[in-house]
Amino acid sequence: MTPLVLQALPAIEAVPAAAWNALVGNDHPFLRHEFLLALEASGSVSPATGWVPRHLTLWQGEALVGVMPYYLKHHSFGEYVFDWSWADAWERVGGRYYPKGLTAIPYTPAPGPRLALAEGIDPLAARQLLATAWERGGEESAGGVASPLSSWHLLFAENAEVAAWQEACPKLLARHGVQFQWRDAGYGNFEGFLAAMTSKRRKAIRRERRIVADQGLTLHRLEGEAIDAGALEHFFRCYEITYLERGRHGYLNLDFFRRLRATMPEALLLVQARLGGKPVAAALCLQGARTLYGRYWGSEVMADCLHFEACYYQGIEHCLARGLALFDPGTQGEHKLARGFAPRLLTSLHHIADPRLRDPVARFCAEERARVKAYCGAAREVLPFRDAP
Repeated sequence: MTPLVLQALPAIEAVPAAAWNALVGNDHPFLRHEFLLALEASGSVSPATGWVPRHLTLWQGEALVGVMPYYLKHHSFGEYVFDWSWADAWERVGGRYYPKGLTAIPYTPAPGPRLALAEGIDPLAARQLLATAWERGGEESAGGVASPLSSWHLLFAENAEVAAWQEACPKLLARHGVQFQWRDAGYGNFEGFLAAMTSKRRKAIRRERRIVADQGLTLHRLEGEAIDAGALEHFFRCYEITYLERGRHGYLNLDFFRRLRATMPEALLLVQARLGGKPVAAALCLQGARTLYGRYWGSEVMADCLHFEACYYQGIEHCLARGLALFDPGTQGEHKLARGFAPRLLTSLHHIADPRLRDPVARFCAEERARVKAYCGAAREVLPFRDAP
């Protein structure tokens, strides 16, 4: 059999788009070639923003049989699994934490596959080939001189992939986190979803939706080609407002969103709130074959309960209407529990090259895992369903 060959490529456009997409499938829009290309071509991901693409590809002869997004990172922004304290501790004792190696989707804390392999490729052999780099700590090239990286981080991988990586590279450190996700339990429609809840929560959600309507706001879901240039530009203004309120611009620019609309419109869902027929708020989601991903939101108005309606209830209605089984509305937010989003335990993996840093990080991760597991169990106890899913 032809041996596997590992090759790192400096830009996603260097990888054949059709071959990449054939490996990653259609339920994970963030791993699609078009999404990663939009990030790089728009300049949202580039050396200037601290992301240096080094996408890893596996080849058998001339056939592309494995792909994994990979970046050299010069900071920890846009990752949502926070290691700033690790970097600070290491640099305080004279270490060099950045650049580090990162396998993740930039600015996108959505669980999904990270290594996609062709049928018939031994997943253990493929990961062990990749893991040889992590065992050496990885390396960067500066001025033609290779130097080791401090670490490699695998973020928001699916549980089965996490287990496969741990088998291939037992030295990887596991770190837990929690997100809140909605799953269809055979509800049929939104009223069926409410019927599964306690009376108190059912009444509360109906009241929140009435509050939105009583303010004169109407909600509209636009998909694909129905999202015209004007609607997209209005959404971007709202998206920027969310960040400007914190004194900075968003990670993503208008060119990025325009590229998504041009190259993968079928993956887009825009929830638009209108007042007097004029759009005043918007939430942009992406969708795969079975999953809706809520990602970007902003509003030009202060309106009670509008965020819950646009970012949660409209998404649930859309999933039920389109037969999507899962709704991932994004990170954080215990308030999602009361609205039917159950906690899900997530695992990230970390290779730390130097044992002087690895050992204290391992102790930290072990203590954190215990706390996060306890939190996840406690969160399930307060779900508002009559029979918790």
